[in-house]
Amino acid sequence: MIKAKGINAGYGRAQVLFNFDFEVSEREKVAIIGPNGSGKSTLLKTLMGLTTLYSGVVEFDGKDISKLEPYERANLGLAYLPQVGSTFEDLTITENLRMAGYTMNKVDRSERMEEVLDIFPILKNYVNEKSKVLSGGMRQMLATSIALMRRPKLMMFDEPTANLAPNLAEEVLDKLIGIEEQFGITIILVEQNATMVLEACDKAYLLVNGRVNYADDARELLDNPRFGQIFLGIETV
Repeated sequence: MIKAKGINAGYGRAQVLFNFDFEVSEREKVAIIGPNGSGKSTLLKTLMGLTTLYSGVVEFDGKDISKLEPYERANLGLAYLPQVGSTFEDLTITENLRMAGYTMNKVDRSERMEEVLDIFPILKNYVNEKSKVLSGGMRQMLATSIALMRRPKLMMFDEPTANLAPNLAEEVLDKLIGIEEQFGITIILVEQNATMVLEACDKAYLLVNGRVNYADDARELLDNPRFGQIFLGIETV
């Protein structure tokens, strides 16, 4: 579904990703893990067109999107949820969802809103509350609902469980994984909680210093007795 070949990317003159190859198949659940500063968030931003691409090609559904603007990539079916700033803080839950469906007619928008709220039923109790007063977990649920309003083909999450209590983090991750099962949406997850995300995903990419240190089965990496050393880049697979 999405492929990156020979990617060298960063911000201005600060290069972060080096000769990066990346590939995700349709309906795959892919974990992106690695130490802090390894380039995980930069990878998602590069796929979305939010970094400086020095060289390489990004393809989506067989189409070269390397030179497309972020909104053009979104129109093709990519959704990117950053760690912060993914909701309209001064709007209510209902208003946020209406904004996400502004191009739809009223009937379709209403049906879609009901559909996404069924995924996160706790939000139904706060539909008239502004986003800024919601807990971190509920804001993440709302951000996901906003993206789902557009029925994307692929959703990319940047540390969706950051700063959440362990039980809530597991609940949020379970909901995100369930999106693939319910809607057939391909999922890419950047996560600091490596164990939790590797248990939930099919494939894993481990980044160290902007380079791929592992790209294969998620469970196989988790079960590797040298996982700690591989994760830190001390050893390679």
